[in-house]
Amino acid sequence: MSGAGAPTLLPDGAGLRVAVVRASWHEEVMAGLTDGARRGLADCGVTDVVDVAVPGSFELPVAAARLAASGVDAVVALGVVVRGGTPHFDYVCAGATTGLVEVSTRTGVPVGFGLLTCDTLAQALDRAGLPGSAEDKGHEAAVAAVASAVALRGLPYPAGSGQALAPV
Repeated sequence: MSGAGAPTLLPDGAGLRVAVVRASWHEEVMAGLTDGARRGLADCGVTDVVDVAVPGSFELPVAAARLAASGVDAVVALGVVVRGGTPHFDYVCAGATTGLVEVSTRTGVPVGFGLLTCDTLAQALDRAGLPGSAEDKGHEAAVAAVASAVALRGLPYPAGSGQALAPV
């Protein structure tokens, strides 16, 4: 499992405003990821949460960009892409991943990466944080986003990011 060697994080995110942007495909998996993210934010003391649903994982970056520009301290991006019989999987995964990295680096706003890219639906369910799942990637993505926002607190945003040069 990919969770081997993961750090134990539980940052104090009190006072942070965090956005959760989530895709709509694979409702059961997304319900688990979303619940995990909400638990992760609550575990970190985050109470100011903006929740946005988009059609699919390919739409995550544009929503994350808009949310980052709105002044949130962090974004948690949640989605799932299950491999099919065409190259569509590769294009969606690459586009969504690259787009989320660009949002984070261009804005200076951390993006918690909760995009599952799985070969099978069973693999996605095993990472969704549902009862019986081996991993809780929604929780991990939320806690990572908060931990990054806390670590960056007080550092200036990159020039041209559209963000004020003020602490988080």
